[in-house]
Amino acid sequence: MPNSQERVPTTSDEEIIYAESAAVRSEREEAERLERVQHELQRGFSELGEIGPAVCVFGSARLPETSPEYQRAREMGRALGEAGFAVITGGGPGLMEAANRGAQDVGALSVGLNIELPHEQALNPYVDLGIEFHYFFTRKLMFVRYSDALVVFPGGFGTLDELFEVLTLIQTGKAVDHPVILEDSAFWSGLIEWMREFQLAQGMFSDEDLAQAELADGVEDVMERLCAGISATG
Repeated sequence: MPNSQERVPTTSDEEIIYAESAAVRSEREEAERLERVQHELQRGFSELGEIGPAVCVFGSARLPETSPEYQRAREMGRALGEAGFAVITGGGPGLMEAANRGAQDVGALSVGLNIELPHEQALNPYVDLGIEFHYFFTRKLMFVRYSDALVVFPGGFGTLDELFEVLTLIQTGKAVDHPVILEDSAFWSGLIEWMREFQLAQGMFSDEDLAQAELADGVEDVMERLCAGISATG
């Protein structure tokens, strides 16, 4: 019988994380959770396995079409498509939509890996291949496994989470050395300087670790760094 003090989980991530907690109601058996995880992995592997060279573009879901960042992200999607890459995003609105839209502008494959959220986030209308995920961890695997490089536009917690996930996987040898390009040095330089002043200075990581994230300004600069990085690692 459900405990009246238990809260109904708002997402599948919350349900699986708090499966043994008295605070959140368990709505599935462990076998069902494992089956859903397996299904998401199988679907991702099946549908993304043949997309060819691809670049992930991360960035804020909250910036509108009228923002300069949206226009740059759309230009980025176009440039990546013209260079022969599929464009992978989180499939949502804002800068994700912009990059997907740019890919479609030039006839490149536009991929969106959407995530279930408490406030529903639908796939944007510029996605050719869209996959819906219940779990963040299965979705993150797809970003890293099927991308040759990552371009990170300004964003919030989600963008930072994806950025540091990739940097950690590269640092620890769990992922290949993807080029990681931070677009808009004015936005990112304060974070990089803080990391240099406090974390690097205290030996928490190396110069090489910090250099993994490259600052760039504008689509041309990003593309030069990205292509050079892919050539060096490929």
